[in-house]
Amino acid sequence: MMDGEIVTATLVPSENMTPNSSMTLEQKTVFAFVILLFIFLGILIVRCFRILLDPYRSMPTSTWADGLDGLEKGQFDYALA
Repeated sequence: MMDGEIVTATLVPSENMTPNSSMTLEQKTVFAFVILLFIFLGILIVRCFRILLDPYRSMPTSTWADGLDGLEKGQFDYALA
């Protein structure tokens, strides 16, 4: 460096350059899509934690043989014939 030379920071824009702070339509679309993905991820995380904390709440109380009228559970094979 030479004596008397002024060092300017590269992060500070010079006076003749105007910063372009507006986003393009493509950037806005990607930003909205990423936000929607984060919301979807949050919903999935909450759902998984609810299933882990109470796994039997989401299971149905009926069994596969409840719909058979007049048959015992062991007679299912005969009902198909």
